[in-house]
Order: sequence, then structure tokens, then C-alpha cells
Amino acid sequence: VQLQASGGGVVQAGESLRLSCVASGRTLRNVATGWFRQAPGKEREFVAASTRTGGGTVYSNSVKGRFTISRDNAKNTVWLQMNSLKPEDTAVYYCAADASIISSSLRIESHWDYWGQGTQVTVSS
Repeated sequence: VQLQASGGGVVQAGESLRLSCVASGRTLRNVATGWFRQAPGKEREFVAASTRTGGGTVYSNSVKGRFTISRDNAKNTVWLQMNSLKPEDTAVYYCAADASIISSSLRIESHWDYWGQGTQVTVSS
């Protein structure tokens, strides 16, 4: 699976952005998809994920209630809608995919097989 993330940019605190991740090489049907982010000087951290069936979602506590992950298998696309952005959301955002990951491992970076190239999100105060 090849993943292409886009949609990053520079916004002010309180504004919104929507990131997109388009997959090629195989369908996203029955593939878990997720978003991680890495801020300068920090390790990459989990943001959100959608289970293989697409019927369940998981969020980090820091984004719960502000971010929403969604997907359209027919378009082979995953989105991350980010509302009420804060300066601490500034990071490079990566999309990920995996066909065999189990729900209990969605938050674990090393358990994901496929990664996009990242898109920069900068939130100014």
C-alpha cells in the first residue's frame, strides 16, 4: 500500500484543517487506517485510528472531541478533520495503514506496516 498525505498548512489557533490520505496499490476495505504526528524534538505519537472494518474509531486523549477520522473505501481515502486547533497540535502528521493490526494495538506505532510521507501542520497562537 502506498499512502499520500496532504492538506497540511498554517492556521491560527481555533481554526480547522482537514487532512487527506489517499491509498494506492490495494483497496482500504478491511484495512485499519490511522494518523500519527511528530512535533519537533518529540517522538511520533498516536492521534486517531479507524479499525479494519471501519466500524470503530480510537482517539488520543489530547484530540478527542476536536478531531474526527473518517474514510471512504470506494475512494480509497482517509480524512482527519481537525477542529479547534491549538499551538500544541503543531507537528508533521502521518497516515498509516495495516491489514492485520488488531484493535488493541492501534495506538502502537511499531505495529503499523504502511506509512505516508507526512504533511506539516502549524498552528500559530
